[in-house]
Amino acid sequence: MAGPAATTPRQQVEMPAGGSYGPALALLASLFFMWGFITVINNTLLPHLKSVFELNYLQTTLIESTWFVGYLVASIPAAKLIERIGYQKALAVGLAVMTVGSLGMILAASLPSYGVTLASLFIVSCGIALLQVAANPYVAVIGSPQTAEARLTLVQAFNTAGDVLAIVFGRYLILARTTAGTSAEGVQLSHAQRMADAQATELPYLIVAIVLAVLTVIIARAKLPALGAATQRANAEERRHLSLWKHRNLILGCGAIFLYVLAEIGVGNLFINFASQPHIANITHEQAAFYLTFVWGGMMVGRFAGAWIMRRFKPESVLAVFAAGALLSALGATFIQGPAAMYALILVGLFHSIMFPTIFALAIRGLGPLTEEGSGLLIMSIAGGALVFVQGSVADNFGIQWAFIVTALCELYVLYYALWGSKPAKPA
Repeated sequence: MAGPAATTPRQQVEMPAGGSYGPALALLASLFFMWGFITVINNTLLPHLKSVFELNYLQTTLIESTWFVGYLVASIPAAKLIERIGYQKALAVGLAVMTVGSLGMILAASLPSYGVTLASLFIVSCGIALLQVAANPYVAVIGSPQTAEARLTLVQAFNTAGDVLAIVFGRYLILARTTAGTSAEGVQLSHAQRMADAQATELPYLIVAIVLAVLTVIIARAKLPALGAATQRANAEERRHLSLWKHRNLILGCGAIFLYVLAEIGVGNLFINFASQPHIANITHEQAAFYLTFVWGGMMVGRFAGAWIMRRFKPESVLAVFAAGALLSALGATFIQGPAAMYALILVGLFHSIMFPTIFALAIRGLGPLTEEGSGLLIMSIAGGALVFVQGSVADNFGIQWAFIVTALCELYVLYYALWGSKPAKPA
């Protein structure tokens, strides 16, 4: 039997003094931009670390797995912290944690140390998890419920703009400044060359730490609209009659987020090594990073376009079309030879564009007072990216092209969610 009808969070939001949520959305968009930027730096960082520490694909993707374990560990505590100190202070805390982690990356590069690198990336990911738990539902509920999907897709477009800039940033400040980044795939480096390459990440992460520190101060001092009681946890008496497990669209949505993130991260992390293969595009890591900008550029264009499309078409239908496109493109990357395989993988980025914000908005639809808890579960599901080591293992044992069959299977589940899984359960 379903719980009481959920109230609409939008009706409980306190209107800011100016009567508009525009300034708040603009500030939140800057946070989406920043965490997208920091996350996608990993796409150029991982091939760099693979060379510095002489790792195989499994060991390299395990670095990214550590990153996503941060989401698993931090998401539920993040929801509790938001309940205790509020959304705005939680955003500032998240940025401060990310600043500490970025400073740790400078230390890791100066040593250099694989262990300190893992610990620092874990700290950064915990901070991003806190931002995600706070910012995604915030954006979803401070406007009209009818346009929540479009609004989330719009701010996610700024997230992807950060992704694109991160690739350019990483290409020129990491790969282009290293011997490994400017050499052909498979070239053996001396110990001295690898240790010199390790220092290349000091400057990039110093810049990141400074920007994060400035953003922390700005967010802490900003005047953001407060969310009312409907988006906070229900009181004990009301909560007894509500259950997240009765919301089918949420539970299946967690699976969709889990697998979508695995697909997205696998494409981004393996793209440079994939494109550099002699039987694919036969280019250097630095050159491959140029083509990687088109993966994230496609996501950015798709999200801006998606914000417009979903004001005119049902979000479930749009998600189904994009999931089918991603499935076909992933299969192309798996079975086609030559540069065409690289272009097929680039197309996956375009089709991924609207998936995360659309799945998220469909999954929290109708949660009402449970929105905060549901959002925590969804952000925890981002830990699906931790399974990227599975793709690394497939790449080591069967060849890097076969790793993208995992991507195709993930797209298949998202297609299922769009067509059937996103439908809310009917009250008993």
